[in-house]
Amino acid sequence: MGITGLIFLSSGLFLGWSLGANDAANIFGTAVSTRMVKFKTAAVVCSVFIALGAVISGVGAAHTLGSLGAVNAIAGSFITAFAAAFTVYSMIKSGLPVSVSQAVVGAIIGWNWFTDSVTDVNSVVKIASTWVACPLLAGLFSAFLYMTLNKALRSVNVHLLRRDFFTRLAMIITGAFGAYSLGANNMANVVGVFVPVAPFTDMSFGLIQITAVQQLFFVGAVATAVGVFTYSGRVMKTVGKGLMPLSPFAAWVVVLAQSLVLFIFASEGLEYFLASHHLPTVPLVPVSSTQAVVGAVIGIGLCKGAAKMIKWIVVVRIVCGWVITPVIAAVICYFSLFFMQNVFNQNVFTPKTYTMSDKVITRLNKQGLPAKKLTILKGETYKSGMEFITALQERVGKLDGKTQQAALNTAEIVKIFMDMEKTDMLDPKMFTAEDFADIRQLSGLTFTYRWELQDALIRLNPNWAYKPAGVLNKQFNKALSIKLSMIESTFTVRKKSKKRPIAYED
Repeated sequence: MGITGLIFLSSGLFLGWSLGANDAANIFGTAVSTRMVKFKTAAVVCSVFIALGAVISGVGAAHTLGSLGAVNAIAGSFITAFAAAFTVYSMIKSGLPVSVSQAVVGAIIGWNWFTDSVTDVNSVVKIASTWVACPLLAGLFSAFLYMTLNKALRSVNVHLLRRDFFTRLAMIITGAFGAYSLGANNMANVVGVFVPVAPFTDMSFGLIQITAVQQLFFVGAVATAVGVFTYSGRVMKTVGKGLMPLSPFAAWVVVLAQSLVLFIFASEGLEYFLASHHLPTVPLVPVSSTQAVVGAVIGIGLCKGAAKMIKWIVVVRIVCGWVITPVIAAVICYFSLFFMQNVFNQNVFTPKTYTMSDKVITRLNKQGLPAKKLTILKGETYKSGMEFITALQERVGKLDGKTQQAALNTAEIVKIFMDMEKTDMLDPKMFTAEDFADIRQLSGLTFTYRWELQDALIRLNPNWAYKPAGVLNKQFNKALSIKLSMIESTFTVRKKSKKRPIAYED
């Protein structure tokens, strides 16, 4: 990685620092403020388990925000991460715990706004709904756990010193679990925008292979650890003491309730279990640990009948911070992109082209759009997603977010050339021997649209087809989507090839 890559990655490190400075308070803030756990102990445990969660389980979550917008140039990734980090830092300076997830979502929307890309409204609504559900659920959990566990402890005669010891130990163990969940779920928010343009290369040490994305996540985890040690203490005081005074037992319940909420919104295993038993499922979306811990503290306060002890002015300030965080991040991102592009002459995004060819019209018709109304657009080319969707809606009427995204994926020109010399760049852990055999059979072919690639693979093996929509098939479809994205990224033509490609005919 050259000096330019390091410079551009610096904003991701800044955002990682912000995550550590801000969200560590959500994990150990109540424990430190009640003096049950020393700050240094909390910082070490938090840093180690955030790093473990990021490297072991965080890579798959990098695709979570992809539906909102795929930042496809490293200078654009730099600005997007900087806008989110600067917003979080500004809130931290005022002592308010804010949501890193909200800042990243706002920054991505700002990037879409600047690049004239389409933002998936359904995804925004889905994520924003959890910003309401998350603190409410955490409040319910904390109230239930406090009443249940408190009653159980009263029925057991435990010496005060022993109870104190077990409370401290429970805080550390629960905090470690919460830190691991934080790293697994939120590291994608920190460096996720850099994944498509990761300035690293895969490394191998014998049987151990470290991918470029894993290296990226580890660097982000190190930056987060620095944030934990250098600045998280101030926000811990706001979370631990700013809302209301907590007993050591109540502080532990807050950490436990918050960790459970993070787990529920992140566990594919739990989602599959609920669906297989015909029970309601919870959407797997990035949630705010900040909102969870604030909701948990308020839940205990209301449960104890101590509503008057809750500092509602602080609550109002925190909620106002949640509301304005994505707005500020979006505005900062938009104007920073303008500055970076026009003053420093940096390419902040790679333009996308959409075309209405016969193939596209036929496929859109199969998706339910009227072919007769689309034929007037035949041969037209569009330089942005918004331009394409606007023209499409003028002919067929208003489209929902899901239909818009399907149309964009159908009409986007990607230019894929199956150069078998690049096959070794595919992660062998993600692809089976049968997968590689199918890919090699496409040697020398070119595809103008991404769906042509998948159709060609399906002709060779039906396992390349998505299964019917449903939670039970969600894991398979997600894994297949990741594999197809890897193939597309590997074989997409970015420079003029010296080889003469064989055109693909449907």
